[in-house]
Amino acid sequence: MVVQDRRGGTVAAAVACGTGLMAGLLATAGCSPDGAAADDQVVPGQVAAAVQLRRSAEALVRAGTAKLRTAMETVSGGTRVAIRGAGGYDFASASGQLRVVLPDLKGKPSGGHQPITEILAPGALFMKNRGAGVPADKWVRVDTATLSDGNLVTGGVTDPLAAAELLRGAREVTYQGEERLGGVLVRHYRGTTDLAVAAGAASARSKPALVAAEKGFTTVVVPFDAYVDTAGRLRKLRQRFRFANGVPQGAAVVSTTELYGFGTKVAVRLPDRRDIYTGKIASAPS
Repeated sequence: MVVQDRRGGTVAAAVACGTGLMAGLLATAGCSPDGAAADDQVVPGQVAAAVQLRRSAEALVRAGTAKLRTAMETVSGGTRVAIRGAGGYDFASASGQLRVVLPDLKGKPSGGHQPITEILAPGALFMKNRGAGVPADKWVRVDTATLSDGNLVTGGVTDPLAAAELLRGAREVTYQGEERLGGVLVRHYRGTTDLAVAAGAASARSKPALVAAEKGFTTVVVPFDAYVDTAGRLRKLRQRFRFANGVPQGAAVVSTTELYGFGTKVAVRLPDRRDIYTGKIASAPS
């Protein structure tokens, strides 16, 4: 079901029973809808880089927690539209919480929308302040394994651990050089990842989502740019997805995740069952 939020005269779709924020973003833009842990430092050789990237999820779990910034965007007809988020993530529990800002019809942030609170958890996405008939104090829960993309793009945010797990299929990796991100020295790598390989090698926490994504995207090849610090931790990851979205040529979405503040205390509390909305959610017109 596609739901719509018409607050302030602006229309933006949200997750509810199957489709979500990215579907609305595309509509707004005019689109038709191996790895044991290792502590060795990153080296710029192609083979070593691919191995390091395949281990990046373990490096993040070792790091424990991090702050994050996210952006998910699409370009259509010369217009760039993005959903942006910020929050924290606990890699040990594979859960995080963010405040997500929707664009207006011109693609600018906010546009009169109140930020949406999202909680990422194993197998589930929770959203609050969704509008569309959902009371302001209630949450909408979505089973991510039921989504055709495993919620890699549907919710407007790519789960950081799932994004790292995607790199288990990394191949054709090339070293682009050293850069600085937020004062931290990082090595920039570019390559592609194979969704099918990643899904087969993923941890139990991320496997259901990646298996769903393998089936939902128009191609299993996902180009990426990864920025890794000397501890092997991802500092920034940009991935380019393409999914059918009901049209032959599909739709392209670029998801960017930035991680910093490793070790910061992150508290994620899942909503109580009584706070999850079970009533009817407004549907978008076909």
